[in-house]
Amino acid sequence: MECRNAPAERPRPAPGQALSRSLVALDQNSTIIAVIEMSQSSWLVAGMLPGIERQARKKLDPSPERLLALLHRWQDEAVRAGRTITRIALAFEAGRDGFWLARWLEARGVEAHVIHASSVTVSREHRRAKTDRLDTELLKRGFLGWLRGERGHCSMARVPTIAEEDGKRPNRERDCLVGERTRIVNRIKSTLARLGIRNFKPTLRKAAERLATVHTPEGVPLPPNTLAELQRDMARLGFVVSQIREIEQARQKRLEQQPESGPHAMVRLLARIVGVGVETADLLVHELLSRPMRDRRAVARYAGLTGSPDESGARRREQGLARAGNARVRRGMIQLAWRFLMFQKESALALWYRARTADSRIGTRKTMIVALARKLIIALWRFVTTGEPLEGVVLRPAS
Repeated sequence: MECRNAPAERPRPAPGQALSRSLVALDQNSTIIAVIEMSQSSWLVAGMLPGIERQARKKLDPSPERLLALLHRWQDEAVRAGRTITRIALAFEAGRDGFWLARWLEARGVEAHVIHASSVTVSREHRRAKTDRLDTELLKRGFLGWLRGERGHCSMARVPTIAEEDGKRPNRERDCLVGERTRIVNRIKSTLARLGIRNFKPTLRKAAERLATVHTPEGVPLPPNTLAELQRDMARLGFVVSQIREIEQARQKRLEQQPESGPHAMVRLLARIVGVGVETADLLVHELLSRPMRDRRAVARYAGLTGSPDESGARRREQGLARAGNARVRRGMIQLAWRFLMFQKESALALWYRARTADSRIGTRKTMIVALARKLIIALWRFVTTGEPLEGVVLRPAS
């Protein structure tokens, strides 16, 4: 079902330029403005219709076809009221449903936007009323201010393509599998520890075969039920390890088959830095570095490595990391910063860090490692986008 009055082609802004405000002039007499409060069981759609005084609101089943039909019905009502509709603008909060609906609506002529949930201002009352109807009113006010080109009402998330979203899946799946592997190993060790066995290593290649020969300190073999449980855990562990290996081999094959394609070229370039492995490079590229970023501040903010100051009157204090960015990138960069100090001791960033932590205080080192991670992610972003080298950093030979 296509939009019958498809809007004109909207100008494409520079990366990050239109996230805080719209660059297209708003004509409310020819624009239907709608927002959706989405849940797993229903969608509440609220709209502002030109020439219609009532505040349109409709609860639907989670169906894109029914949503598009509702927008077309509202369009017909506005036309009957004497208005010519040239634009349908719709927005919803980023959440569980992701970005598929925005892409689906854009393909059918509806201007769809995804609002950063944390950018919507809400009441600070301890017990505030919260219903889907009130949420749609908040979204509608914020979206209307954004469409008018005013800053500070809300911010929009960039809608990725399916290929961009799919590129993140191997690294995220591997991260989940590594966590599952750790949980299984810890469960096996704790089961054996209750029997007094502390020298068994489940991660060894022949650990499953050795399990039948393990004896307790009393000299008796493992009880039958415990042995059966451990054998099932070992089988599960072997399956998870094989899946991790399969993901890594598939990624290596993709890098070899398409070495010069955009994200793959970035991964290979980052992996040349001594101390940066392919796994870390793949994480940084697909989660951050392949995205169009406005400037270094946007890079640090998306990585979640910016501070959260608390100032009121004469009070000045820093609350620590804002944690508003990508948690995976933030964790990865903190780990990489510590590793960078080991493998790139003569680099300019490592010297900068050591000069500011000469007092050897633990608190200073933990604070400054965040600053190092912030400087490092900006340097890596410049390295893969503009080719600006990192001063004093040792690179592996190009393969």
